[in-house]
Amino acid sequence: MLNGVFFVCLSLSLYSAGSSLSCRWMNHKYRELSEKSLDLIDTMANNSTNTTEDAEVDFPNHLYNQASKASAEDKLHFTVQVLEEIVSLFEEDHSNASWENKEENFLHVVTQQVEGLHSCFGSQGHKKKNKKLHMYFKRLSSHVLEKMGHSAESWELIRKEMKTHLIRADLLALSLLTN
Repeated sequence: MLNGVFFVCLSLSLYSAGSSLSCRWMNHKYRELSEKSLDLIDTMANNSTNTTEDAEVDFPNHLYNQASKASAEDKLHFTVQVLEEIVSLFEEDHSNASWENKEENFLHVVTQQVEGLHSCFGSQGHKKKNKKLHMYFKRLSSHVLEKMGHSAESWELIRKEMKTHLIRADLLALSLLTN
């Protein structure tokens, strides 16, 4: 009987250590990579472009507000989806952007964030994507990038919009650390 109780206690302590280890990355590396991605997106700025307001797509504040009220797991999934959508968007034709290959470092850091956050999911790793968020990014691609011919001006609009997403996703992820 005592051996059975000991085994259960040992199993529970190993399980809790394993589950806290799975998000240790978030406590130690997330902030560092988040700051780095924000610094990198700032270095990609092209202050000489004239942007037009016609091509803008309304920022999805309502989706972030919904996510902020969701469970910790749903917040994490939403944050990962935002980062994945950013990577996907920046993989489009950006030959006219004036980034001088700075986007490679940016994409590498954001991809590291995605991979690290995936380590926090445990066995619940795959979840359905938020369709409204996905459609928002599709509209950015078609209404801003394609409509403006993937010009430097369109990429500057996208860069500014993605910086706002990085900040909002960071706030969402950091709320998980305080819970």
